[in-house]
Amino acid sequence: MIEAKRTVDSLMIRTVLPAEAAAVAALHLRARATYYPGGLPDDGHDWPALWARAVARPDGQVLCAVREGRLVAVASFRTPQDAPADTVELMQFHVDPDHWCSGVGTALHAACVEQWRADARRTAVLHVHAGNHRAQAFYAHRGWIPDPENPPAEDDHHLCLRFAVPGE
Repeated sequence: MIEAKRTVDSLMIRTVLPAEAAAVAALHLRARATYYPGGLPDDGHDWPALWARAVARPDGQVLCAVREGRLVAVASFRTPQDAPADTVELMQFHVDPDHWCSGVGTALHAACVEQWRADARRTAVLHVHAGNHRAQAFYAHRGWIPDPENPPAEDDHHLCLRFAVPGE
C-alpha cells in the first residue's frame, strides 16, 4: 500500500487522508461535470460521505496526486465483490480538468499499476461512462480494452473495460 509520499517531478502521489474527503468529492464533481453536456445531474449522493467511507475501507485504497499543495487527481480501487483475489476494480479515477494533458493522470495511473502489481493483482476492471470519450481514449492508450465477458447492454450508460496488469 502506498503510504509514504512519492514525488515525481513536482507531483506527489500518496494515500488520501481522511480529512481530505470533501476536497476529493469536489474534484470528483468538477471532473464528472465535463462529460454531462446538460450539466451534472443531481444523483442524490452525499459524495463527501461516500469518499470518507472509501478512504476508510480496509479492503480498498484511495490514492491522490498533489501538485504545489493542491489535490489534482484521485483514484480509488478495491477487490470487486465475488471476484477472484487477483482482480482489482478501479472504482473512481478523476483528474482536475485544469490539469488534463499535464501528465498527472499518467503518473497516477502508473502508481495504481505499481500498487496492483505489488498486491499480486493480475487483472483490473473498470466502468467508464459511455459518453466520456476523453476517459475512454486515456484508458485505451494505457492498454485497457473492452471487457469481452461484460459487453454493454443496449441501454447501458457505462462500458466495462479490462486491463492485464503487467508482471515484474
